[in-house]
Amino acid sequence: MPANAQTLWFKTALLPDGWAGDVAITIAGGLIVHVEAGVPATGLEAHHGAALPGLVNLHSHGFQRAMSGLTEYRQSGGDGDFWSWRELLYKFVDRCTPEDVEAITAMAYAEMLEGGFTRVAEFHYLHHDTAGHAFSDPGEMAGRIAAAARDTGIGLTLLPVLYAHSGFGGLEATSGQRRFINTPASYHDILSSAEAHCAGLPDAIVGTAPHSLRAVTPGELEELTAMRPDRPVHIHIAEQEKEVADCLAWSGARPVDWLLDHVAVDERWCLVHATHTTPGELQRIAASGAVVGLCPVTEANLGDGIFNAPEFLAAGGHFGVGSDSNVSICAADELRMLEYSQRLAFRRRNVIAEAATSTGCSLFERALEGGYRAGGVTGGLMAGAPADIVVLRDTPHSIETGSADRLLDAWIFRQGRSAIGEVWRRGRKLVEKGRHVGREPIKARFHKALHRLVS
Repeated sequence: MPANAQTLWFKTALLPDGWAGDVAITIAGGLIVHVEAGVPATGLEAHHGAALPGLVNLHSHGFQRAMSGLTEYRQSGGDGDFWSWRELLYKFVDRCTPEDVEAITAMAYAEMLEGGFTRVAEFHYLHHDTAGHAFSDPGEMAGRIAAAARDTGIGLTLLPVLYAHSGFGGLEATSGQRRFINTPASYHDILSSAEAHCAGLPDAIVGTAPHSLRAVTPGELEELTAMRPDRPVHIHIAEQEKEVADCLAWSGARPVDWLLDHVAVDERWCLVHATHTTPGELQRIAASGAVVGLCPVTEANLGDGIFNAPEFLAAGGHFGVGSDSNVSICAADELRMLEYSQRLAFRRRNVIAEAATSTGCSLFERALEGGYRAGGVTGGLMAGAPADIVVLRDTPHSIETGSADRLLDAWIFRQGRSAIGEVWRRGRKLVEKGRHVGREPIKARFHKALHRLVS
């Protein structure tokens, strides 16, 4: 047994080959070193709920957590859409300091851990000061994201974003985008600085992210994808019907088709949203091995539309879920909204469930696998994996082996975040009785930043 090892005992646990009972998980150096089922709890640190591997939140804009609830107002000029919401976003970011971004993001990350996510893929495009000038450290803002991850303990896949233009064909950026805009050269400096800031974080990964096809030219996209050829690559794509129409006008092709025709998209890629896609595009995404990053709560909040999950899954596609604008932060909320959106679109129930399986289990296991791919990591409750464990509280539902899927159904469709009791990240207990262990000081800093920004 390694020095300083600890062994946790769970009444039931979701292992790579299915549910098991009376499971002992031994942890050392932040990793799982041994898993054994059918072990008596005697002498071990016992936890009577159900242990799950932590999910990856594959798409987040941490600072947008401070906007939650501030844009739900119908303007006199119309009912609003994604593009009018974006104008409100630009006004909001005009005032955000690095200290604000760190405080807001830390609050979001603490809530992610409380909600069942143990790693986040942060799609980070707020790079410059309020005047649009680069900081003396070009990765100053990336460093604030890394600090928020360090403060909360969440795993981090940081994705600095290249945002160079306001529209297809290399249109000049607007004043509202001045804090985002970079050239490939200045972006490379941010990327290198971000890697330095993340160097001290355990198992942190720094990938790359072209914001969208409208925000980079084909040449800039080619430069970016060559910068870190072994890292995750994420991109917003086909989120809005206007985006599809604009891409057709520019290139004669739809966004997903254009990307797959011009770029070697593979398993490293996460295509975020992909809401407005044809059956042929869905087939091509699935064949490429790329993950589709679905953010159902944000997609509903912004009126984006509904992804065609049945067609994509029938083609063998992979998906994960993210909290995107962080209007709500809970893994169960995203999974529930995903399934319910499919029920509304196709007017039937249990759409994402495989034959003779629970819907909750299908949702969870698909999102788990897709999240690992998008985050550039491996995981699970198995030897060699990070000790990222989410514990559902003991419930009246049966947790006998073979019927424990009901726990996932209850968590996703009935209980939500109230079901989560404890969370470990790399062997550190970060959530106890449903609350992050550092919640109060993190919350105080968040409220201070929020008060300054909205006053």
